[in-house]
Amino acid sequence: MSEVAAVRKRTSPTGVVVAIAVFFGLFYAYAVWNAVDFLVAQAQGPLGLNGYGWTVLLLAVIFPLIAFGAAFALGWRRTWWEFALVLLTGLAVVAVFWLNIIAYSVTNGASMIG
Repeated sequence: MSEVAAVRKRTSPTGVVVAIAVFFGLFYAYAVWNAVDFLVAQAQGPLGLNGYGWTVLLLAVIFPLIAFGAAFALGWRRTWWEFALVLLTGLAVVAVFWLNIIAYSVTNGASMIG
């Protein structure tokens, strides 16, 4: 029984988990919104996008959602600071992925244009 009590003591209250998840969720939502805006801007450009361009830019829209879900699943039973650190790490991975998308779009824009 002492192990069960120790495990229950380590978890954070639900309100704290929700507050941290909402705080970081806003940053993940901004990443999604930014990716959608970039996708629409590229698709409405004078040359449009080919299939590969749609795939790459749709992946940029979906990836922050997957990263948030994975970070939430990994951290929600931990202490509040560990949970926040896991969500921050996931946000850093999303930022690196977004920078890769932007760098690829700038350097290989002709291959994404239909």
